[in-house]
Amino acid sequence: MRLIEQVWFNGHPAKFILVPLLLPLTALFWLVSFIRRQLFSVNIKKRITLDKPVIVVGNIGVGGNGKTPVVIHLVELCRSIGLTPGVISRGYGSNAPHYPYLLNAQSTAEQAGDEPLLIFQRCNVPVVIGADRIADGELLIEQGCNIIIADDGLQHYRLARALELIVVDGKRRFGNGLLLPAGPLREGLWRLKPPAKVIINGFNEQTDLPQCLTGAINMSLEAQEVCHLLTNETMTLVDFIRKYPKVNALAGIGDPERFFTTLKQQGFRLDSQIGFVDHHQFSETDLKQFRQDLPLLMTEKDAVKCRSFATEQSWYLPVSAKFNVDEDNKLCADIQRVAKM
Repeated sequence: MRLIEQVWFNGHPAKFILVPLLLPLTALFWLVSFIRRQLFSVNIKKRITLDKPVIVVGNIGVGGNGKTPVVIHLVELCRSIGLTPGVISRGYGSNAPHYPYLLNAQSTAEQAGDEPLLIFQRCNVPVVIGADRIADGELLIEQGCNIIIADDGLQHYRLARALELIVVDGKRRFGNGLLLPAGPLREGLWRLKPPAKVIINGFNEQTDLPQCLTGAINMSLEAQEVCHLLTNETMTLVDFIRKYPKVNALAGIGDPERFFTTLKQQGFRLDSQIGFVDHHQFSETDLKQFRQDLPLLMTEKDAVKCRSFATEQSWYLPVSAKFNVDEDNKLCADIQRVAKM
């Protein structure tokens, strides 16, 4: 974990030096953000409403909070009620031949970014990336989509939205509670108020919830199988653990420790574990630093970047967002409501 993230989330002693130094920049960040929001609220800057409803899945902080599994779950819910969804994304770290860029079967993680490619491969729905969310959404509508799911983009106020879902990491939550760069937040906790709906990823029921999270939807990430990068062979998690109780692990996500903890909770013994920064561009060297006689487990997000140089020991663990039946029904009702707008 980078030093600044240790300061934000773990109270590293360097906070006594870094936070005071960064507070003037945080004040400037707050001022610029406030002015920008006000320009939209008084219509000096115009919000643009697309012909089809938009659902935004975002967060108020930096790093991985579980947005992508929520997007995938929403795609499945939309299909279950007869809608034709598509997904738009900024495409962080992408290098597409042009923008907006519609992903296809030949798209690579270098072109599209890791999360958009993961969504495209898992869901087989139209996915468009680009900084101009309006142009991205219009391209999806041209593909026949009648509802648009925005992966991130909560702070992209130019794009009007019918529904906002804000995902909060139940473990890390809001760190030290400060705005960037002294803290991890893009917006303050006021942003969690209705009409936005808040989803807590991995809420610990033994910990009291702050008032801003009262009434939030609880979600968990569940894994049932392990997939081989080279052959696409699948094995149930139970069978895999029985056959390979000891493994290596890597993760290039917002909180690598969450992935390693998940593996341990499932019953794996980790011989070696290495965390990388979010959206890390993996190379063959990264994989070869592990023992080659043990399986190497990674996240699905990492797998889309490692497939071309994967070894025989390379496996990934796909996860899915799980809600209880009542909350799933409420999400379906919300989708149906906005689909009629």
